[in-house]
Amino acid sequence: KKQASKYSTSSSDDEFESKPSLTHKAKRALRRRRKLEKETKQLVKQEELKRLHKAQAVQRQLEELEERQRALEIFGVKLERELRGESDSGTKDETQMLHEWFELVLEKNKLMRYESELLIIAQELELEDHQSRLEQKLREKMAVDGKSE
Repeated sequence: KKQASKYSTSSSDDEFESKPSLTHKAKRALRRRRKLEKETKQLVKQEELKRLHKAQAVQRQLEELEERQRALEIFGVKLERELRGESDSGTKDETQMLHEWFELVLEKNKLMRYESELLIIAQELELEDHQSRLEQKLREKMAVDGKSE
């Protein structure tokens, strides 16, 4: 009888000892989860900063592009007046002025294409930022749902 009770006591002791190890495992899992969440937040922040820097660069390029387009527009108006004979062109011949006019049109078209590319990049950045915010909301909702279970 003593041996039988000894075995039953030792088995209940084993069960009691296994409970703290479960809490230890749970604590370890919780620490791992928190560490993963922290690393994820850091990565999200880094990606957000990269997008911000890229957006600032795109904005700067758009501003520079606008200045160049304005300067070309002013030059184009002057050249057009010279071609029409409204302005004193003096030393320039018509062939030279037409060549400059076509160069100006080519440059203006090139700048317009570049502007379109920059606007597409800016739109991509906005979409990436929106996607990142949605993913963050999803992670937060999943974390809340995971805690309530």
